[in-house]
Amino acid sequence: MFIELTNTPRDYAWGSYDGVAAFTGHPASGEPEAELWLGSHPGSPSRTPRTFPPSEGGHDTLRDWVAAEPGPLLGDPDAVELPILLKVLAARTPLSLQVHPSPAQAAQGYTDEVSRGIGVDAFSRNYKDPYPKPEIIVAVTDFEGLCGFRPSAEVAAFAADLARLAADSRLTPSSPALSRLLGLLAEPTAMEPIVDWLLSGESSAADGVAQVISLAGSPEAMHTASAATFRTIRELAAHYPGDPGVVIAALLNRVTLRPGECLFAAAGVLHAYLHGVGIELMTASDNVLRGGLTPKHVDTGELLRVLSFDQGGPSVLAPRRPSENVTVYQPPAPFALTVAEVTGRPEPLPGGPAILLVERGAVTVTGTDATVTLGRGQAVFVPASEPEITVSGNGRLWLATASARHSGRTLVDRGAPAER
Repeated sequence: MFIELTNTPRDYAWGSYDGVAAFTGHPASGEPEAELWLGSHPGSPSRTPRTFPPSEGGHDTLRDWVAAEPGPLLGDPDAVELPILLKVLAARTPLSLQVHPSPAQAAQGYTDEVSRGIGVDAFSRNYKDPYPKPEIIVAVTDFEGLCGFRPSAEVAAFAADLARLAADSRLTPSSPALSRLLGLLAEPTAMEPIVDWLLSGESSAADGVAQVISLAGSPEAMHTASAATFRTIRELAAHYPGDPGVVIAALLNRVTLRPGECLFAAAGVLHAYLHGVGIELMTASDNVLRGGLTPKHVDTGELLRVLSFDQGGPSVLAPRRPSENVTVYQPPAPFALTVAEVTGRPEPLPGGPAILLVERGAVTVTGTDATVTLGRGQAVFVPASEPEITVSGNGRLWLATASARHSGRTLVDRGAPAER
């Protein structure tokens, strides 16, 4: 059996007006369409209008299906939640700087906030559930993002260019705040004190951010070796004027993904998506700790506890290719994302629990007792009772699979979903 999945895109303000529509072939709404969710997450569970073959006594959403039939769907009669969430993400403007906890940090943080009686909808709530949230995103269009702290040599080069600009009295008056920032940057391997100060809320930190933004906007900044970093500062400041995340972003790797390239955000890695369309796969969790570029809650103490301050290049994930037409993105996480180019010849793929989404063409999906042909933008849930599927036709599809040992988990009270 296959279960058809549909949904309405999330209308977050940073969303593209046409990115999701262009991917799915559906008419654009005229409003921002940021993310199309496919899964059982309570924030936006997929609707399930049909099954293949048709069945009596169906359910309205995939969440309802999972609650009613966890054994056949997830392979575990005690499981009540699909642990993965697949998204079509389309960013028109930058998202917040954010980081996700490790399994131990998520469990500890959730237990702590519950014990302290912090409401699940409270502005200060960090942990909506006890789960980690590793994620990958594969570019569909050219995709821009920030991910991980830059190597110390790059931070030192940026600091040197900033100091040269600051020394030019025509550009900015003498500023104790800017001197404080430059003093912190003099230790390019010590990211924590810089982030701590920038997010401290002190007036001196705000003054330092304002000075950096002013210098980044000077013509002289575009003639330095750090011109690209200063452009990033200007770009982010246009959307988040005065936000300390604008300067924190200068310490992060800026990444341009070409279509088919994949970025992996492990636990503790500070990251943000800037613009573009991609396919995102993650564990179904709402645990987001923000580090700027947002009007939402920033818990500096908890952020510093969770953040990894390791410095190096971004985690661009190299895929493996088990066959000529199949590419698999397998991070060190309990899920995998497969993209298959179907060109007439039948192609075997892993079975459920999984979510299958067609990007273009017409793809026929065959299981043990069902066959369905899907067109552009159509999706189905593949249950665990289908250990393998075969796809044929002519088209391109995405298949998100959960690892067998993580096929289900205990349901918790999440409350309202967390916007990115």
